[in-house]
Amino acid sequence: MNSKMTKAVSYTLAACVVVSSLSFSASAATATSGVSALSSATGVLETTDYTAFAGAQLSVNDMIANANILAAESQLADNEASTVAASEENPYADIAIAQVDNYVYIRESASADSDYVGKLYNNSAATVSETVEAEDGTWLLITSGDVTGYVKSEYVVQGNQELAKEVSRRLATVKTTTLYVREEATTESDIIDLIPVGDDLTVIDESMADTGWVKVTCNAGEGYVSTDYVDLSTDFTVAESKNAEIARLAKEEEEKKAAQEAAKKATQAAAAVEKANSSSSSSSSKSYSAPSGSDGSSVVAYGSQFVGNPYVYGGSSLTNGTDCSGFVMSVYSAFGVSLPHSSSALRSAGYGVSYDEMQPGDIVCYSGHVGIYAGNGQLLHASTYRTGITYSNVNYKQILAIRRIF
Repeated sequence: MNSKMTKAVSYTLAACVVVSSLSFSASAATATSGVSALSSATGVLETTDYTAFAGAQLSVNDMIANANILAAESQLADNEASTVAASEENPYADIAIAQVDNYVYIRESASADSDYVGKLYNNSAATVSETVEAEDGTWLLITSGDVTGYVKSEYVVQGNQELAKEVSRRLATVKTTTLYVREEATTESDIIDLIPVGDDLTVIDESMADTGWVKVTCNAGEGYVSTDYVDLSTDFTVAESKNAEIARLAKEEEEKKAAQEAAKKATQAAAAVEKANSSSSSSSSKSYSAPSGSDGSSVVAYGSQFVGNPYVYGGSSLTNGTDCSGFVMSVYSAFGVSLPHSSSALRSAGYGVSYDEMQPGDIVCYSGHVGIYAGNGQLLHASTYRTGITYSNVNYKQILAIRRIF
Protein backbone atom coordinates (compact mmCIF):
# COMPACT_ATOMS: atom_id res chain seq x y z
CA MET A 1 0.00 0.00 0.00
CA ASN A 2 1.48 3.40 -0.97
CA SER A 3 1.73 6.38 1.42
CA LYS A 4 -1.26 8.20 -0.08
CA MET A 5 -3.51 5.20 0.33
CA THR A 6 -2.23 4.70 3.90
CA LYS A 7 -3.20 8.30 4.77
CA ALA A 8 -6.61 7.83 3.19
CA VAL A 9 -7.31 4.72 5.27
CA SER A 10 -6.10 6.49 8.44
CA TYR A 11 -8.44 9.42 7.86
CA THR A 12 -11.34 7.09 7.28
CA LEU A 13 -10.67 5.06 10.41
CA ALA A 14 -10.35 8.26 12.47
CA ALA A 15 -13.63 9.51 11.08
CA CYS A 16 -15.39 6.28 11.99
CA VAL A 17 -14.07 6.42 15.57
CA VAL A 18 -15.28 10.01 16.07
CA VAL A 19 -18.71 9.26 14.62
CA SER A 20 -19.12 6.22 16.84
CA SER A 21 -18.05 8.19 19.91
CA LEU A 22 -20.42 11.07 19.24
CA SER A 23 -23.26 8.72 18.52
CA PHE A 24 -22.74 6.93 21.85
CA SER A 25 -22.60 10.27 23.81
CA ALA A 26 -25.78 11.57 22.23
CA SER A 27 -27.65 8.36 23.05
CA ALA A 28 -26.52 8.50 26.70
CA ALA A 29 -27.74 12.11 27.11
CA THR A 30 -31.14 11.25 25.73
CA ALA A 31 -31.54 8.28 28.08
CA THR A 32 -30.76 10.40 31.20
CA SER A 33 -33.30 13.17 30.71
CA GLY A 34 -35.06 14.93 27.92
CA VAL A 35 -35.13 18.15 30.04
CA SER A 36 -31.44 18.18 30.83
CA ALA A 37 -30.77 19.77 27.51
CA LEU A 38 -32.86 22.85 28.50
CA SER A 39 -31.58 25.85 30.52
CA SER A 40 -33.15 25.95 33.99
CA ALA A 41 -33.00 29.75 33.92
CA THR A 42 -34.48 30.58 30.55
CA GLY A 43 -36.17 27.45 29.31
CA VAL A 44 -34.26 27.88 26.03
CA LEU A 45 -32.63 24.90 24.43
CA GLU A 46 -28.88 25.02 25.07
CA THR A 47 -26.83 24.64 21.89
CA THR A 48 -23.42 24.10 23.42
CA ASP A 49 -23.45 20.31 23.12
CA TYR A 50 -24.98 20.42 19.65
CA THR A 51 -22.49 23.01 18.43
CA ALA A 52 -19.65 20.76 19.55
CA PHE A 53 -21.32 17.87 17.75
CA ALA A 54 -21.72 19.96 14.60
CA GLY A 55 -18.05 20.90 14.74
CA ALA A 56 -17.11 17.28 15.20
CA GLN A 57 -19.40 16.30 12.36
CA LEU A 58 -17.70 18.91 10.14
CA SER A 59 -14.31 17.49 11.02
CA VAL A 60 -15.55 14.01 10.18
CA ASN A 61 -16.84 15.21 6.81
CA ASP A 62 -13.52 16.90 6.11
CA MET A 63 -11.64 13.73 6.97
CA ILE A 64 -13.89 11.60 4.80
CA ALA A 65 -13.54 14.09 1.94
CA ASN A 66 -9.75 14.08 2.35
CA ALA A 67 -9.79 10.30 2.37
CA ASN A 68 -11.80 10.25 -0.87
CA ILE A 69 -9.47 12.76 -2.52
CA LEU A 70 -6.37 10.85 -1.49
CA ALA A 71 -7.90 7.58 -2.61
CA ALA A 72 -8.72 9.13 -6.00
CA GLU A 73 -5.18 10.52 -6.29
CA SER A 74 -3.76 7.14 -5.43
CA GLN A 75 -5.97 5.46 -8.03
CA LEU A 76 -4.90 8.04 -10.63
CA ALA A 77 -1.25 7.43 -9.81
CA ASP A 78 -1.82 3.69 -10.11
CA ASN A 79 -3.52 4.20 -13.48
CA GLU A 80 -0.66 6.36 -14.70
CA ALA A 81 1.85 3.78 -13.54
CA SER A 82 -0.10 1.07 -15.37
CA THR A 83 -0.13 3.19 -18.54
CA VAL A 84 3.62 3.73 -18.34
CA ALA A 85 4.17 0.03 -17.69
CA ALA A 86 1.98 -0.88 -20.67
CA SER A 87 3.88 1.59 -22.85
CA GLU A 88 7.20 0.14 -21.76
CA GLU A 89 5.89 -3.35 -22.40
CA ASN A 90 4.72 -2.42 -25.91
CA PRO A 91 6.67 0.54 -27.32
CA TYR A 92 4.56 0.26 -30.48
CA ALA A 93 1.23 0.94 -28.73
CA ASP A 94 0.70 4.21 -30.66
CA ILE A 95 2.06 2.89 -33.95
CA ALA A 96 -0.42 2.10 -36.75
CA ILE A 97 0.62 -0.02 -39.73
CA ALA A 98 -1.26 0.21 -43.04
CA GLN A 99 -2.68 -3.13 -44.18
CA VAL A 100 -4.03 -2.46 -47.66
CA ASP A 101 -3.52 -3.71 -51.21
CA ASN A 102 -1.57 -0.62 -52.27
CA TYR A 103 -2.19 2.53 -50.25
CA VAL A 104 -4.78 4.41 -48.21
CA TYR A 105 -5.42 8.14 -48.58
CA ILE A 106 -4.56 10.43 -45.68
CA ARG A 107 -7.34 13.04 -45.54
CA GLU A 108 -7.36 16.66 -44.39
CA SER A 109 -10.27 15.95 -42.05
CA ALA A 110 -12.16 12.92 -40.71
CA SER A 111 -14.28 12.55 -43.82
CA ALA A 112 -13.97 10.60 -47.06
CA ASP A 113 -15.16 13.76 -48.86
CA SER A 114 -12.16 15.85 -47.76
CA ASP A 115 -9.09 16.29 -49.94
CA TYR A 116 -6.15 13.96 -49.47
CA VAL A 117 -2.80 15.26 -48.21
CA GLY A 118 -0.78 12.11 -48.72
CA LYS A 119 -0.72 8.35 -49.15
CA LEU A 120 0.11 5.70 -46.56
CA TYR A 121 1.36 2.69 -48.50
CA ASN A 122 0.96 -0.91 -47.39
CA ASN A 123 3.13 -1.79 -44.38
CA SER A 124 3.99 1.89 -43.87
CA ALA A 125 3.83 3.21 -40.31
CA ALA A 126 2.27 6.20 -38.58
CA THR A 127 1.94 7.55 -35.04
CA VAL A 128 -1.64 7.85 -33.78
CA SER A 129 -2.47 10.92 -31.69
CA GLU A 130 -6.28 10.96 -31.62
CA THR A 131 -9.34 8.82 -32.37
CA VAL A 132 -12.39 10.50 -33.90
CA GLU A 133 -15.87 8.96 -34.16
CA ALA A 134 -17.68 10.20 -37.28
CA GLU A 135 -20.90 9.30 -39.06
CA ASP A 136 -19.07 7.05 -41.49
CA GLY A 137 -16.96 5.26 -38.88
CA THR A 138 -13.84 5.66 -36.79
CA TRP A 139 -10.96 7.85 -37.97
CA LEU A 140 -7.44 8.18 -36.62
CA LEU A 141 -5.41 11.37 -36.59
CA ILE A 142 -1.93 10.24 -37.61
CA THR A 143 1.51 11.62 -38.38
CA SER A 144 3.76 9.73 -40.77
CA GLY A 145 6.93 11.32 -42.05
CA ASP A 146 5.99 14.91 -42.87
CA VAL A 147 2.30 14.12 -43.38
CA THR A 148 -0.40 14.71 -40.73
CA GLY A 149 -4.03 13.85 -41.39
CA TYR A 150 -6.80 11.29 -40.95
CA VAL A 151 -7.19 7.67 -42.06
CA LYS A 152 -10.06 5.24 -41.51
CA SER A 153 -9.17 2.89 -38.66
CA GLU A 154 -10.24 -0.15 -40.70
CA TYR A 155 -7.24 0.28 -43.03
CA VAL A 156 -4.57 0.13 -40.33
CA VAL A 157 -3.56 -2.12 -37.46
CA GLN A 158 -2.64 -0.30 -34.26
CA GLY A 159 -0.46 -1.48 -31.38
CA ASN A 160 0.50 -4.80 -32.98
CA GLN A 161 4.05 -5.26 -31.71
CA GLU A 162 4.86 -8.29 -33.87
CA LEU A 163 3.64 -6.62 -37.07
CA ALA A 164 5.53 -3.41 -36.23
CA LYS A 165 8.75 -5.36 -35.76
CA GLU A 166 8.12 -7.30 -38.97
CA VAL A 167 7.72 -4.23 -41.18
CA SER A 168 10.44 -2.15 -39.51
CA ARG A 169 14.20 -2.49 -39.65
CA ARG A 170 16.77 -1.89 -36.95
CA LEU A 171 19.64 0.07 -38.44
CA ALA A 172 23.25 0.57 -37.47
CA THR A 173 24.42 3.72 -39.30
CA VAL A 174 28.18 4.08 -39.57
CA LYS A 175 29.58 7.22 -37.92
CA THR A 176 33.29 6.51 -38.36
CA THR A 177 35.40 6.75 -41.52
CA THR A 178 35.62 2.98 -41.93
CA LEU A 179 33.68 0.49 -39.81
CA TYR A 180 35.12 -2.98 -39.20
CA VAL A 181 32.62 -5.83 -39.29
CA ARG A 182 34.13 -8.65 -37.26
CA GLU A 183 33.55 -12.38 -37.20
CA GLU A 184 33.04 -12.38 -33.43
CA ALA A 185 32.11 -9.74 -30.86
CA THR A 186 35.68 -8.81 -29.96
CA THR A 187 38.35 -6.50 -31.35
CA GLU A 188 40.65 -9.52 -31.54
CA SER A 189 38.38 -11.22 -34.08
CA ASP A 190 38.99 -11.29 -37.84
CA ILE A 191 37.57 -8.48 -39.98
CA ILE A 192 35.11 -9.80 -42.56
CA ASP A 193 33.98 -6.51 -44.15
CA LEU A 194 34.68 -2.76 -44.23
CA ILE A 195 31.79 -0.29 -44.35
CA PRO A 196 32.21 3.44 -45.17
CA VAL A 197 30.83 6.30 -43.09
CA GLY A 198 27.16 7.07 -43.73
CA ASP A 199 26.22 3.56 -44.87
CA ASP A 200 23.85 1.52 -42.77
CA LEU A 201 23.60 -2.14 -41.84
CA THR A 202 20.63 -4.21 -40.72
CA VAL A 203 20.83 -5.23 -37.07
CA ILE A 204 19.69 -8.81 -36.49
CA ASP A 205 20.61 -9.30 -32.83
CA GLU A 206 20.93 -6.73 -30.02
CA SER A 207 21.19 -9.17 -27.12
CA MET A 208 24.84 -8.18 -26.60
CA ALA A 209 24.28 -4.43 -26.86
CA ASP A 210 25.04 -3.94 -23.17
CA THR A 211 28.54 -5.27 -23.86
CA GLY A 212 29.02 -2.83 -26.75
CA TRP A 213 28.32 -5.11 -29.73
CA VAL A 214 25.44 -5.85 -32.09
CA LYS A 215 25.11 -8.49 -34.79
CA VAL A 216 24.50 -7.24 -38.34
CA THR A 217 24.22 -8.49 -41.89
CA CYS A 218 26.67 -7.26 -44.49
CA ASN A 219 27.90 -8.24 -47.93
CA ALA A 220 30.26 -10.83 -46.44
CA GLY A 221 27.53 -12.42 -44.32
CA GLU A 222 26.73 -11.97 -40.63
CA GLY A 223 29.14 -10.29 -38.26
CA TYR A 224 29.50 -7.96 -35.28
CA VAL A 225 30.10 -4.22 -35.02
CA SER A 226 30.96 -2.06 -32.03
CA THR A 227 28.16 0.25 -30.87
CA ASP A 228 30.81 2.93 -30.30
CA TYR A 229 30.98 3.52 -34.04
CA VAL A 230 27.33 3.26 -35.12
CA ASP A 231 24.04 4.98 -34.38
CA LEU A 232 21.18 2.55 -33.73
CA SER A 233 17.66 3.42 -34.89
CA THR A 234 14.38 1.89 -36.03
CA ASP A 235 13.46 2.52 -39.63
CA PHE A 236 9.84 2.47 -40.82
CA THR A 237 8.52 3.20 -44.27
CA VAL A 238 6.45 6.38 -43.92
CA ALA A 239 3.79 8.19 -45.89
CA GLU A 240 4.39 10.26 -48.99
CA SER A 241 2.81 13.70 -49.12
CA LYS A 242 0.74 14.76 -52.10
CA ASN A 243 3.30 17.40 -53.09
CA ALA A 244 6.21 14.95 -52.68
CA GLU A 245 4.45 12.44 -54.92
CA ILE A 246 3.95 15.02 -57.66
CA ALA A 247 7.59 16.10 -57.43
CA ARG A 248 8.84 12.49 -57.41
CA LEU A 249 6.90 11.49 -60.50
CA ALA A 250 8.14 14.57 -62.35
CA LYS A 251 11.74 13.86 -61.31
CA GLU A 252 11.53 10.21 -62.32
CA GLU A 253 10.23 11.19 -65.75
CA GLU A 254 13.10 13.66 -66.19
CA GLU A 255 15.67 11.10 -65.04
CA LYS A 256 14.25 8.48 -67.34
CA LYS A 257 14.58 10.82 -70.32
CA ALA A 258 18.09 11.82 -69.23
CA ALA A 259 19.11 8.18 -68.95
CA GLN A 260 17.80 7.47 -72.42
CA GLU A 261 19.81 10.38 -73.78
CA ALA A 262 22.90 9.16 -71.94
CA ALA A 263 22.49 5.72 -73.45
CA LYS A 264 22.67 7.23 -76.93
CA LYS A 265 26.10 8.54 -76.06
CA ALA A 266 27.39 5.09 -75.09
CA THR A 267 29.21 4.64 -78.38
CA GLN A 268 31.21 7.82 -77.80
CA ALA A 269 32.10 6.69 -74.27
CA ALA A 270 33.19 3.25 -75.54
CA ALA A 271 36.36 4.59 -77.12
CA ALA A 272 37.42 6.26 -73.87
CA VAL A 273 36.80 3.08 -71.88
CA GLU A 274 38.74 0.95 -74.35
CA LYS A 275 41.65 3.37 -74.12
CA ALA A 276 41.54 3.25 -70.31
CA ASN A 277 41.56 -0.54 -70.37
CA SER A 278 44.56 -0.71 -72.68
CA SER A 279 46.56 1.73 -70.54
CA SER A 280 45.79 0.10 -67.20
CA SER A 281 48.34 -2.06 -65.45
CA SER A 282 46.05 -5.05 -65.29
CA SER A 283 47.62 -8.23 -64.01
CA SER A 284 45.53 -10.16 -66.51
CA SER A 285 46.05 -10.34 -70.24
CA LYS A 286 42.32 -10.74 -70.81
CA SER A 287 40.82 -8.32 -73.32
CA TYR A 288 37.45 -6.65 -72.86
CA SER A 289 34.83 -5.57 -75.35
CA ALA A 290 33.63 -1.99 -75.45
CA PRO A 291 30.04 -1.39 -74.35
CA SER A 292 27.35 -1.46 -76.98
CA GLY A 293 23.60 -1.04 -76.93
CA SER A 294 21.47 1.19 -74.76
CA ASP A 295 19.41 -1.02 -72.50
CA GLY A 296 19.75 -3.00 -69.29
CA SER A 297 20.78 -6.20 -71.06
CA SER A 298 23.68 -4.33 -72.66
CA VAL A 299 24.80 -3.21 -69.20
CA VAL A 300 24.78 -6.80 -67.96
CA ALA A 301 26.65 -8.05 -71.04
CA TYR A 302 29.37 -5.46 -70.52
CA GLY A 303 29.65 -5.94 -66.75
CA SER A 304 29.77 -9.75 -66.95
CA GLN A 305 33.15 -9.59 -68.71
CA PHE A 306 34.76 -8.65 -65.41
CA VAL A 307 33.55 -11.69 -63.42
CA GLY A 308 36.50 -13.13 -61.53
CA ASN A 309 38.35 -9.82 -61.15
CA PRO A 310 39.21 -8.79 -57.58
CA TYR A 311 37.20 -7.03 -54.91
CA VAL A 312 39.01 -4.01 -53.43
CA TYR A 313 37.43 -1.88 -50.74
CA GLY A 314 37.07 1.70 -51.99
CA GLY A 315 38.17 0.67 -55.50
CA SER A 316 36.47 1.39 -58.80
CA SER A 317 38.66 -0.39 -61.35
CA LEU A 318 36.79 -3.13 -63.17
CA THR A 319 40.09 -4.84 -63.92
CA ASN A 320 42.37 -4.17 -60.96
CA GLY A 321 39.76 -4.18 -58.21
CA THR A 322 36.54 -2.53 -57.13
CA ASP A 323 33.99 -2.62 -54.34
CA CYS A 324 30.26 -3.12 -54.83
CA SER A 325 29.21 0.48 -55.49
CA GLY A 326 32.39 1.13 -57.47
CA PHE A 327 31.48 -1.78 -59.76
CA VAL A 328 27.97 -0.44 -60.44
CA MET A 329 29.33 3.08 -60.90
CA SER A 330 32.08 2.01 -63.33
CA VAL A 331 29.87 -0.27 -65.42
CA TYR A 332 27.29 2.45 -65.91
CA SER A 333 30.02 5.02 -66.51
CA ALA A 334 30.90 3.10 -69.66
CA PHE A 335 27.41 3.96 -70.90
CA GLY A 336 27.77 7.64 -70.14
CA VAL A 337 25.83 7.52 -66.86
CA SER A 338 27.28 9.22 -63.78
CA LEU A 339 26.42 7.46 -60.50
CA PRO A 340 27.60 7.94 -56.89
CA HIS A 341 30.25 5.70 -55.33
CA SER A 342 28.01 4.80 -52.37
CA SER A 343 25.67 1.85 -51.87
CA SER A 344 23.20 3.93 -49.81
CA ALA A 345 23.22 6.85 -52.29
CA LEU A 346 22.48 4.47 -55.16
CA ARG A 347 19.06 3.83 -53.59
CA SER A 348 18.05 7.20 -55.02
CA ALA A 349 19.54 6.74 -58.50
CA GLY A 350 17.26 6.50 -61.52
CA TYR A 351 13.68 5.61 -60.64
CA GLY A 352 12.18 2.89 -58.49
CA VAL A 353 10.53 -0.28 -59.76
CA SER A 354 8.89 -3.16 -57.89
CA TYR A 355 10.36 -6.62 -57.42
CA ASP A 356 7.88 -8.06 -59.94
CA GLU A 357 9.01 -5.48 -62.54
CA MET A 358 12.74 -6.15 -62.09
CA GLN A 359 14.68 -6.44 -65.37
CA PRO A 360 18.33 -7.08 -66.32
CA GLY A 361 20.39 -3.95 -65.72
CA ASP A 362 18.37 -2.77 -62.73
CA ILE A 363 20.39 -1.74 -59.67
CA VAL A 364 19.50 -3.90 -56.66
CA CYS A 365 20.16 -2.31 -53.26
CA TYR A 366 20.67 -4.13 -49.97
CA SER A 367 21.81 -3.10 -46.51
CA GLY A 368 25.42 -2.01 -47.10
CA HIS A 369 25.60 -3.56 -50.55
CA VAL A 370 24.52 -3.09 -54.16
CA GLY A 371 24.68 -4.98 -57.47
CA ILE A 372 23.20 -5.28 -60.97
CA TYR A 373 20.37 -7.66 -61.74
CA ALA A 374 21.56 -10.08 -64.41
CA GLY A 375 18.26 -11.84 -65.07
CA ASN A 376 17.09 -15.37 -64.17
CA GLY A 377 17.23 -14.55 -60.46
CA GLN A 378 20.95 -13.73 -60.56
CA LEU A 379 22.84 -10.73 -59.20
CA LEU A 380 26.06 -9.50 -60.84
CA HIS A 381 28.18 -7.78 -58.19
CA ALA A 382 31.56 -7.18 -56.60
CA SER A 383 30.93 -9.46 -53.66
CA THR A 384 33.78 -10.10 -51.20
CA TYR A 385 37.56 -10.37 -50.99
CA ARG A 386 37.23 -14.13 -51.42
CA THR A 387 34.95 -14.18 -54.47
CA GLY A 388 35.65 -10.86 -56.22
CA ILE A 389 33.20 -9.96 -58.99
CA THR A 390 30.73 -12.81 -59.24
CA TYR A 391 27.12 -13.96 -59.53
CA SER A 392 24.82 -14.65 -56.58
CA ASN A 393 21.14 -15.34 -56.04
CA VAL A 394 19.41 -11.95 -56.10
CA ASN A 395 17.46 -12.91 -52.96
CA TYR A 396 20.53 -13.87 -50.95
CA LYS A 397 19.40 -11.23 -48.44
CA GLN A 398 16.61 -8.66 -48.06
CA ILE A 399 16.25 -6.25 -50.98
CA LEU A 400 15.74 -2.64 -49.91
CA ALA A 401 15.26 -0.96 -53.28
CA ILE A 402 15.35 -1.63 -57.02
CA ARG A 403 16.35 1.31 -59.23
CA ARG A 404 16.20 1.50 -63.01
CA ILE A 405 18.49 3.67 -65.13
CA PHE A 406 17.48 2.59 -68.67
